Amino acid sequence: MDIAVVGGGSMGTLLAHRLIEAGEDVTLIDRNGRLRDIRENGLRLTDLEGVTRVVYPQKMCQDFREAGPHTLVILATKAHDLPGLAEGIGSLLHSESTVMTIQNGIPWWYFQRMPHKACTQLTSLDPDGALERHIPAEQIVGCVAYPAAMMTDDGTVVHVEGDRFPLGELDGEIRPRTRQIAATLENAGFRSRLLEDIRSELWLKAWGALSLNPISALTHATMSGICEHKEARDLLARMMEEAQTVAEALGVTFRHTIEKRIAGAHAVGPHKTSMLQDAEAGREMEVEALIGAVVELSRITEVPVPSIEAVYACVSLLNEQIAMDAA
Repeated sequence: MDIAVVGGGSMGTLLAHRLIEAGEDVTLIDRNGRLRDIRENGLRLTDLEGVTRVVYPQKMCQDFREAGPHTLVILATKAHDLPGLAEGIGSLLHSESTVMTIQNGIPWWYFQRMPHKACTQLTSLDPDGALERHIPAEQIVGCVAYPAAMMTDDGTVVHVEGDRFPLGELDGEIRPRTRQIAATLENAGFRSRLLEDIRSELWLKAWGALSLNPISALTHATMSGICEHKEARDLLARMMEEAQTVAEALGVTFRHTIEKRIAGAHAVGPHKTSMLQDAEAGREMEVEALIGAVVELSRITEVPVPSIEAVYACVSLLNEQIAMDAA
């Protein structure tokens, strides 16, 4: 399968590296200055056993049109980068292409092709409708990325934990393309279940991300550090309770309890969340996808979320401050 991976960060590197090792034809598209280092030193990945290996993508470029259409396009950039890349992503598609989204939090396509639901555009994630215009909903497959990875100062990506990438069509059908993508991921050493309700799985991951990520960015605490601090853990639970009420109003079902989800986060150990990694590096954080979209959904469903709104206000201010410091 010819695969385009958009984004050379931690998750894009993890996926591209493993897919290349499995023999897939991978094009890496990155616009954040990583390509020179990758051309010289390759994609460097330290696996769960501590072994570092290097591979080189078949093709690397910054320009989407130079890359051309691909059968599978994996969007591995941050959610807030996607609207500005929408037209370019569209140029990677032909009529049989599939777009696999792995962004944290709630995706821009959440209400698209939703069975028995009226369409509603999430303006926090696709304010000008560019993503909806350039990426046809029928070509999207949702994916939840459970692995944790982080990039070191020398550009090596360290795979910290996890290997699951469950997949699901937006309308709940299981199609041959979804089976093929799952088989491709499995062949690369990941685990990939096919789901009839991808939105419930998205919420299960977002449940922790919408609370753990902003708290960690505001406090600089690791995942286990938050879970071990009584007041922070209580706040975590309140935010998750509010989010669950919003999700259930949208027809979502949760297969874990809040305590089990927190225990799973604690088990990851002293890992820095992606939002904390971005904050420490002075990069824009995924505020809208991880927590702003939940605030928007709370207004759509008319469910009050006072704890989420308070944390959202604080982390939004932090994001603005980071942008001002970088200017």
